[in-house]
Amino acid sequence: MEIKTPISAEIVRKLKVGDIVYISGEMFTARDKAHLRALEWIKSGKELPISFNNAVVYHCGPLVQKVNNEWKVISAGPTTSARMNASTKELLKFIDSIMIVGKGGMDIANELKGKGVYLAYTGGAGALAANAIKKVKAVHWLDLGMPEAIWVFEVEKFGPCIVAIDSHGNSLYDEIKKRVEVNFKEILNKL
Repeated sequence: MEIKTPISAEIVRKLKVGDIVYISGEMFTARDKAHLRALEWIKSGKELPISFNNAVVYHCGPLVQKVNNEWKVISAGPTTSARMNASTKELLKFIDSIMIVGKGGMDIANELKGKGVYLAYTGGAGALAANAIKKVKAVHWLDLGMPEAIWVFEVEKFGPCIVAIDSHGNSLYDEIKKRVEVNFKEILNKL
């Protein structure tokens, strides 16, 4: 299914674990330092340069190059999302709806209930991701460094992404962990 941004809580609630999603429209990157700065600004009443609400946030540190005075994305593979567990849980207190894209999963199924989904994107697919990025619309907080800055992208059919955590509290990671534990016990019993 193709999702066009901005997203809404209604769209988010329709998605279920296992659904395959392609994103078109605007999405922005945010990693560790951007999450922490965003929280600091929100708590101090400062206006963020971009809203996390109704947004698609991509856990990515892109490789970007200036070509003819414009930014061009060379590679934009996902980074490991689990590093942002604590800061994302805090940010979600200030957000009505959100899509988060990354790799490796997160421990935020309860916090996403009713308001967000986590989409898994294939690690090592930086060139594929860059191909779906049609334009760099803006960059914020470049003082944090290229990978940690917030890069605002215009994307077309970014994906495939798999809904790994839905807004109903279901987690593909939890389901797989349960299956692994059952299979492991069966293997041990056969020894």
